[in-house]
Amino acid sequence: MTTLVSTPVRARWLAVSSLAVGTFTLVTSEMLPVGLLTSIASDLGVSAGTAGLTMSAPGLVAAVSAPVLALAARRLDRRTVLLGLMALLAAANLVAALAPGYPVMLAARVLTGVSIGGFWAFAAGLGVRLVPERQVGRATSIILAGVSVASVLGVPAATLVSSFAGWRTAFAALGVVALALLALLAATLPPLPGEGPVRGGGVPGPLKVVLVLTVLIVSGHFAAYTYVRPFLEQVSHAGPGLVSAALLLYGAAGVLGNFAAGARAARDPRPVLIALAALMALATAALPFVGLPLALLVVWGLGYGGVGVTLQLWIMRSGGGELGTALFVGAFNVSIALGSLAGGRLVDGVSISAVMWLGSALSVLAAVVTGAAAGIAGRSRTSGS
Repeated sequence: MTTLVSTPVRARWLAVSSLAVGTFTLVTSEMLPVGLLTSIASDLGVSAGTAGLTMSAPGLVAAVSAPVLALAARRLDRRTVLLGLMALLAAANLVAALAPGYPVMLAARVLTGVSIGGFWAFAAGLGVRLVPERQVGRATSIILAGVSVASVLGVPAATLVSSFAGWRTAFAALGVVALALLALLAATLPPLPGEGPVRGGGVPGPLKVVLVLTVLIVSGHFAAYTYVRPFLEQVSHAGPGLVSAALLLYGAAGVLGNFAAGARAARDPRPVLIALAALMALATAALPFVGLPLALLVVWGLGYGGVGVTLQLWIMRSGGGELGTALFVGAFNVSIALGSLAGGRLVDGVSISAVMWLGSALSVLAAVVTGAAAGIAGRSRTSGS
């Protein structure tokens, strides 16, 4: 199945880089409505709440499409599947740009969700098939770096385009980027044969642990992060300029955390995840008590930035394969929705600071579960020897 023998080293890393641009384009497309909801709602004649479905629908669809596509396309060449999904993303963005009304717009966003779920599920685990084993951590970090970079650069850039040329132009521009990326992927990806039929026996125990940890840590993060802007405005009394600077610092720290964690998690992801969860717990617990929280946002960004690559590498070490990655993608996207929903209920029913404490508590719980899993694994190795 591997193509390492016949593929030059430089070509392997070009393929890895192309996949990173792919995850960047996917996440930018998914998050694009964040800065455009008012304009979309006004132009398509719907309420802001209804327009918000253009943001939530892709994530929920991605959660379902990831495992479905992993099963349905398991025999197909991964190169062919990824090219098809990128073509679908290009079409979805271009249809959104031309949408005459809200139903067409929402349908385009559903297609975006299908592309996100499938592309992420297949691309995230390809590092092990493209580079030697000792470089898998680095390759996986690069592929998943597109997620962090999209938050730092992609979404703000697309929002800037919309401020000058309108929201339709922003969607059209991403459609053109996806078409260009389609050509890049076609030129750089080697043949990647399917994995064949999925073996029976249910979900392996280590994979179940990773999925539980995904729900805990991602739900906790998004319960807090979804409301970080109003928190900074209301609790820290930050103006627009400081809020923008704080979120930029957070995003830059996330990119750094992604690469730092990937380099270490390839050896053993469990202590890395404990450290990341501890950083997140510390930052979110302390935020309500600190007047100018820039340093804490950097700590938070460092912690969460490494979560995705660490969990992905844990899945690869547990033998979860592409179906394991697909289940991880599904759990990840469901956790985004769960966290945002729980955070909203706390903001309305308790206080905006309460979401930070919820995020901290779930991060602590994730660290405890990880430590317990590490202890059980250690005892198993000892008894086995």
